[in-house]
Amino acid sequence: MDFDHYEHRDRRQDGPGIEEVSEIDLLIPLDLDSEAQERRLLRKLDKRILPILCLLYLFAYLDRSNLGNARLQGLPGDVLGGDPTGVLFDWVNSAFFFTYILLQIPFTVLSKYYNPRLWIGCSAILWGICSTSMATAHTFTGLMISRLGLGTFEAAFGGAVVLYFSFYYTKAECGTRIAYWFGFAAVAGAFGGLIAYGIQHVKVSIANWRLLFLLEGMPTMLLGLICLFILPDRPESTKFLTAAERKIAISRMNRGTSGDFGAVVRRSHVIAAFQDWRIYVGGVIYFGLNCALASLSAFLPTIIGTMGHENAMAQLMTVPPYAIAGFVLMVASYSSDRLQIRGPLLVCTSTIGGLGYMILLGVPHQQDVRYGATFLITSGTYSSIGLVNAWFSHNLGSETKRAAGIPLYGAIGQIGGILGSHLYPLTEGPAYTSGFTVSAFLLFLAALCALLLSVSFRLDNMQRDQQYGKPDPDDMVDTSELADKAPGFRYVP
Repeated sequence: MDFDHYEHRDRRQDGPGIEEVSEIDLLIPLDLDSEAQERRLLRKLDKRILPILCLLYLFAYLDRSNLGNARLQGLPGDVLGGDPTGVLFDWVNSAFFFTYILLQIPFTVLSKYYNPRLWIGCSAILWGICSTSMATAHTFTGLMISRLGLGTFEAAFGGAVVLYFSFYYTKAECGTRIAYWFGFAAVAGAFGGLIAYGIQHVKVSIANWRLLFLLEGMPTMLLGLICLFILPDRPESTKFLTAAERKIAISRMNRGTSGDFGAVVRRSHVIAAFQDWRIYVGGVIYFGLNCALASLSAFLPTIIGTMGHENAMAQLMTVPPYAIAGFVLMVASYSSDRLQIRGPLLVCTSTIGGLGYMILLGVPHQQDVRYGATFLITSGTYSSIGLVNAWFSHNLGSETKRAAGIPLYGAIGQIGGILGSHLYPLTEGPAYTSGFTVSAFLLFLAALCALLLSVSFRLDNMQRDQQYGKPDPDDMVDTSELADKAPGFRYVP
């Protein structure tokens, strides 16, 4: 392989204590005894990477979705003049997505130029500041500014983390790790309901919803500071690994693909991402899933409240659907890693979510059945989003194409979040026919698109097998020029 395309970093920036390891040394085949070493390395990485990133996503999701709980604790009456139509609340909720959508692509591409530890840690500190500042808002404008800032700095986090996982985990491991990470969104849904339920019964000198924003925003800043010190840098430069471990990590990074060495952005791969029709189909899938997700996070307490429960009990009853969703997400993602398939499982999970919305539409009076439908919606939606992120974390071929492609389909998908924020105005309650109908349609559309992509990936793999022969899945594939179009590259269908 030609190593000229690797950009050399100045070793001085890595600081003292790192042994010199050349690019070629890192990429030569491992010894036969490497399996035991690799298992030890994987455990070491999991213990260091997963806890901090999962906790950060827990609070990221709490910070973006706690408006639904704050709504039941009196926020509209205190800040939005009562908001009898619910329109102002919808705009505050959707403001997050405006900056999130606009900045996710440039921020994720830019993150390749910076130390992941600093990039992720600083973005967490900044969005924590924005989230906490919502507790001080006294006007609609103040809330909007805080939500726009929250979207800005969370945009720097989400895509960068999915890209970061691809630095350390193979395609047979990435789905489960992304599920651990994204599963904390479901944990946040359950945890957020418990926190809101507890705060509802606290007697303090400030409004309960202000206390909610303080308690859920301040830990984010602390976690961001911790991240600055403990998250490993890129495999070839991190002080967390020994030279031998870095060699294994780089070898893993190059299985079925090839990673970059250092801060490299390939403009041709950025352009290729914008020209790849599959990323846009992925965006349609993500659009439908995020519409359902935004609806859930902001309006599930309200929807459950329409079943005849008081506000505090509605907060508490949001916990079980999110808890089951986290379990189903883990099972689906683990199965997809073991079987090395994503599309067929995504078809199933999206359909399950759509059926949940159909039940809410078709059974307007049987409250136990309607509550059961919320389990189908949360389980189907969360599992589907985990599978999509795992699918594209490998199938784009190169680091740069992932850095551009992941936030591209993510940005398209987040537009669905804006739509979801406007699907449940109070004037349509308690039936919410339009909201349920649109969400069900989009989830079924996501299932059809997933089927299309899966078939497309399989046909492409078959064509390359016939033309070039079947490659060893553990071999390094030079994707530096052609990304996922390289002859030796194979998609996960």
